[in-house]
Amino acid sequence: MNPQAKLVFVSSLVLGTTLTISSNHWVMAWAGLEINTLAILPLISKSHHPRAIEAATKYFLVQAAASTLVLFSGMTNALYTGQWDITQLTHPTSCLILTAALSMKLGLVPFHFWFPEVLQGSPLTTGLILSTVMKLPPIALLFMTSHSLNPTVLTTLAILSVALGGWMGLNQTQIRKIMAFSSISHLGWMTIIIVYNPKLTLLNFYLYAMMTAAVFMTFNTIKALKLSTLMTMWTKTPSLNMILLLVLMSLAGLPPLTGFLPKWLIIQELTKQQMAPTATILSLLSLLGLFFYLRLAYCATITLPPHTTNHMKQWHNNKPIHPSIAILATLSIMLLPLSPIISAII
Repeated sequence: MNPQAKLVFVSSLVLGTTLTISSNHWVMAWAGLEINTLAILPLISKSHHPRAIEAATKYFLVQAAASTLVLFSGMTNALYTGQWDITQLTHPTSCLILTAALSMKLGLVPFHFWFPEVLQGSPLTTGLILSTVMKLPPIALLFMTSHSLNPTVLTTLAILSVALGGWMGLNQTQIRKIMAFSSISHLGWMTIIIVYNPKLTLLNFYLYAMMTAAVFMTFNTIKALKLSTLMTMWTKTPSLNMILLLVLMSLAGLPPLTGFLPKWLIIQELTKQQMAPTATILSLLSLLGLFFYLRLAYCATITLPPHTTNHMKQWHNNKPIHPSIAILATLSIMLLPLSPIISAII
């Protein structure tokens, strides 16, 4: 892709995200979401492969429908209450429509079907943007309207997302699809706590984005798209594969790594809200996700290819690890000791 064109699209992404996050009016928030959608489409379809074109088409249709519902929700609220302010969303029908619209935007169950397909058809760098930056505007809208939304609906969507995200990721062999189901599962954890402690949702999102960025950038460096290619990478970049193992375990939420922090705080908050059974169900369902993270880590670091005739071993690569991967991986592994400071801030 032309560097000037790429600069325009990335600038538009930043503009759209900033516009939605900083707006108080529904029309401005909707405009930001639309700019985001139009800016990411060329980045999805830049390879001109039929699967990439299909992914871009699916993404456009779903996001257009979701943006329409966001605007419809704002208009319905304005019709009944006379308020266009995002934080003044009080009409029950508007709240329900907005929940459905933002669930479509984020890819929460039962509106999740588009996300694995779109991620599978996109390059790894675009997949990283779809999994992190593109989730920020809908989460910001959820944050601003969290006091008005129905906790029962959000809890149901969250539990279904964690369950299906873990369950459907179990039999995948494509790395991008595994990361898509991982994203759906993490979004479930963010959604369940948004009504009770919105700042905790933002903390979870920031840490998730950081860990996902480290994983995607590592996969992009070693050019791995399938589990079978991942198996042969240990000879090429052993140190990077070792880092990948630790970041994946952090993404799974294992102590003493960074990923344990948001899960720990969310379970603590749910217990304070007399929701101990919900916290127990979420904890058990996260074991499903742990299985496919372990599978990825096992393929990356521990196994030899089962059929050496079919898999050529890679030449050892002495190039240093990119500084951004090193910084993100370090943060993804070692932030847990700072949890008292983070708890005090939120």
